[in-house]
Amino acid sequence: MAETEDKKIQLVTFQLGEELYGIDIMTVEGIVRVEETRSIPNAPPYVDGIFNLRGEIIPIISLHKRFHIRKSVMSEEDELLSGFVIIKISGMKLGIIIDKVSRVVTVDLEKMQQPPQMLSGIGAEYIQGVFSRDEGYLIILNIERLFDPKELQKLGTISR
Repeated sequence: MAETEDKKIQLVTFQLGEELYGIDIMTVEGIVRVEETRSIPNAPPYVDGIFNLRGEIIPIISLHKRFHIRKSVMSEEDELLSGFVIIKISGMKLGIIIDKVSRVVTVDLEKMQQPPQMLSGIGAEYIQGVFSRDEGYLIILNIERLFDPKELQKLGTISR
């Protein structure tokens, strides 16, 4: 019985552009409503700015800019569900701008498929896998691969 449970993981799912993405709940520190960010001079173009979360300075990343994804067109109601997903990569906290938080889902890793080579502008190297759904795909991001060590080091200097 325990073996089948090991193959399941929980994902925090959210909308970016027209697609639904998921990341392992174990990498998520929290979800924050959209707040004001302070822009940073000379930051990489995909860094939207920094955000103060309970005294901790967190770089805010726009995957829209990084992967050239168009923002979703949303109703006022949906905009209430937009914000930042705070993730932890290599001991560092980052905020990722999302169009709309969806929900936490449990998925069976055995049903995960390999990603098509190019899916909505995000290269396959950043995608852990995909799950087919009635409305399209649930794309699982590999957050460890979203930023190389040099980028993380640069982002670390921004948050100091």
